[in-house]
Amino acid sequence: MLELKGISKNYNPGSVNELCLFKDFHLTVQDGEFVSVVGSNGSGKTSMLNIICGSIPVDGGQILINGEDISGQKDFIRQRHIGRVYQDPSKGTCPGMTILENMSIADNKGKAYNLSRGVNKAKVEIYREMLRPLNLGLEDKMGVQVGSLSGGQRQALALLMATMTPIDFLILDEHTAALDPKTAEIIMELTDKVVKEKQVTTIMVTHNLRYAVEYGSRLIMMHEGNVILDKAGEEKRLIDTEQIMGIFNRISVECGN
Repeated sequence: MLELKGISKNYNPGSVNELCLFKDFHLTVQDGEFVSVVGSNGSGKTSMLNIICGSIPVDGGQILINGEDISGQKDFIRQRHIGRVYQDPSKGTCPGMTILENMSIADNKGKAYNLSRGVNKAKVEIYREMLRPLNLGLEDKMGVQVGSLSGGQRQALALLMATMTPIDFLILDEHTAALDPKTAEIIMELTDKVVKEKQVTTIMVTHNLRYAVEYGSRLIMMHEGNVILDKAGEEKRLIDTEQIMGIFNRISVECGN
């Protein structure tokens, strides 16, 4: 279980550009939940993910995983238990390395390399079988540099790599935003399949309201550092895209846009 308790975060403190994004922010994510997070730009969605992953420090509050406070834990330590897929496909993979080399690195996440070989050739066939269900032909391109792949292929590979080792949480940071509509649909279907098969607790930030409604077991909407809508289970199943859009439009009018 993930708990954010009393989180406070200020940007540019003491300057004319000071911004208090979070003030006494609370959120609990139960084990096995697939949470879709929506909200306007500046609502705190990505900052929340960065706080969970340790990319940015908090000014106050606690980040608890299964009751353990990890607020002071370095980001590289947290990454041993967190898989993250970014909006930019290039961030989740090493473009100058082959698919085989990328998968070998992901497979050794959290392990000591010592003086052993970085690539275990005995696992090539295992990696091929992992790639085959993606139906993107990647199993026949093990020696191809990842930088030469399409955005969709790289994002699918990044998603697979993020979940190759046992993790507590999967963080999806607008991971379909840079893709064309057809490829985005493929990646979302793959995401749903991976989350269900791995039964991994997942938080997905997205600007696609339809994806937020169709996928996941819980939907939250953020605005100015607060959760203004939180629906799970049957309540979430009854929500449609038009309702979410209506809330967006109302907020926009209230903010003078």
